[in-house]
Amino acid sequence: MLVSAAMVLFMTPGLALFYGGMVRQKNVLSTMMHSLVAMGIVGVQWAVIGYSLAFGPDMGHGLVGDFSKALLNGLITFKDGNAIYALFQNVPTEPGAIPEYVFAMYQAMFAIITVALISGALAERIKFSAYCLFVLLWTTLVYDPLAHWVWMSDGWLFKMGALDFAGGTVVHLSSGISALVVLFFLGKRHGFPTERMAPHNLPFTLLGVGLLWFGWFGFNAGSAIVGAGCSDAAGGLAGLAFMTTTIAPAAAGLTWMIAEWIHAGKPSALGFGSGVVAGLVVITPAAGFVQPGAALLMGVAGGLVCYGGVLLKAKLKYDDSLDAFGVHGVGGTTGAILTGVFATVGATGLTSGNMKQFVTQFIAVGAAGAYAVVVTLVIAFVLHKTIGLRVEKEDEIMGLDQTQHSETAYN
Repeated sequence: MLVSAAMVLFMTPGLALFYGGMVRQKNVLSTMMHSLVAMGIVGVQWAVIGYSLAFGPDMGHGLVGDFSKALLNGLITFKDGNAIYALFQNVPTEPGAIPEYVFAMYQAMFAIITVALISGALAERIKFSAYCLFVLLWTTLVYDPLAHWVWMSDGWLFKMGALDFAGGTVVHLSSGISALVVLFFLGKRHGFPTERMAPHNLPFTLLGVGLLWFGWFGFNAGSAIVGAGCSDAAGGLAGLAFMTTTIAPAAAGLTWMIAEWIHAGKPSALGFGSGVVAGLVVITPAAGFVQPGAALLMGVAGGLVCYGGVLLKAKLKYDDSLDAFGVHGVGGTTGAILTGVFATVGATGLTSGNMKQFVTQFIAVGAAGAYAVVVTLVIAFVLHKTIGLRVEKEDEIMGLDQTQHSETAYN
């Protein structure tokens, strides 16, 4: 679990490369900072209050944890001068509990990368000060309660039986839909869509894809030890999650590439890489609930649906700079729903005749999406009306590296 946690943290620098390569040269440092600064802000927030809100005892109605574990209180006690480490296991009757310190840090890495995913939609025009405040507010008010709803044994969606193995609704749907919401206040980049805004360093982006895929094994296979129905986590279930996290992105990358080849006439490196990430997103909620054949089908579906989600941007004329909604919002929703179709391990879905699970997944998607939309609207509105979300036009034209950080990426 320590290695899995480190792998998930490693995803955030991977995301920085993935996003950083896709922007223009004048914005590469600011874009990478959006990912990296989340490691600092959320790393502190999680220790102070985030873990307690997400995984502390329920405050009421399965909505949010209380403050009893603020500053990670109670995770260690002392008897006769000897340290006694609390153990965490969501379902107390199951074996395989791990030290709660380990669990808390593993979950911290999820919180860090989730809000960083949103930055892909906001790149090249958001104020750094506004972004930092957004990271703090969004993690506290959106991510922490959603994690409690879905992953804590007294969360209301957990009790309902919603399936989310490693973050389809909690991580990807919430961040993707929230990214779209902020765009209503942030607006389009200057010159969009007429000015060419080509990625300045696609090798960065492809390296980022590789690092994300590597870290995702910690994301999905590591989650085998902390959820419901996961008593054999160190064996078969973690192995299954590892396998599906290989198959689905492979299928999605090929599907996106072929779809683009047919639609646009040429297969692009960015397209294949985006397809891989889409497949990783789609399999995340299902990683330990489905078998390899279903993972293959989910990868194909993810590649097609997310490719369509990205094409939607041109038709509807919104400026999701790096396709945070098209990949994570659309992919997270697709994966969560398909989990209710294909689940056969530890739970059953529609293909096994369980219509109830399928309906429950829709409820979870609707509830998580609606909550994220409403709270993000409030956060974005307040920031927009107070300190402002967007840089001045002249600063945007000059580039955020220079105007927000007084740096240049290449000298």
